[in-house]
Amino acid sequence: MSKEKIPTTPAILALKAKGAYFSLHTYAYEEKGGTRVSSAKLGVDEHCVIKTLVMEDETAKPLLILMHGDKEVSTKTLARTLGVKSIVPCKPEIAHKHTGYMVGGTSPFGTRKPLSIYMEKTIADLPEILINAGSRGLLAKMRPSELVRILAPREVSVSI
Repeated sequence: MSKEKIPTTPAILALKAKGAYFSLHTYAYEEKGGTRVSSAKLGVDEHCVIKTLVMEDETAKPLLILMHGDKEVSTKTLARTLGVKSIVPCKPEIAHKHTGYMVGGTSPFGTRKPLSIYMEKTIADLPEILINAGSRGLLAKMRPSELVRILAPREVSVSI
């Protein structure tokens, strides 16, 4: 029986470079399946699967927002919190340009460009999270404290 080939992504390299404690978990990726599919296939609570969303303000300045899989981001609240006029999701090709990752495989680790990172504050309260490891169908499991230690995200309360 052959072992599954797990790709070496910039996210995995960044995690290893920072001495992160994590494990990798694969699942059969489904186009537009999102965290609902990944949580079901891995048998975990969707609330613990963290999505990495690429957004931009009215000046097209990009940012990352980390959110629980079963929640949405209030872009109005996020804009108000950041003191900008508006926040909108980036188009997939723009998100790829900023991060180096395909939508559905976006990780906050090892992005092509340094980006401001914001995190829903309740993520830090979870015992473990699963977050994209830089490839569709590949998640890294870790404690939220590892994510905070490595990325130093700004905590926000913007979920709906």
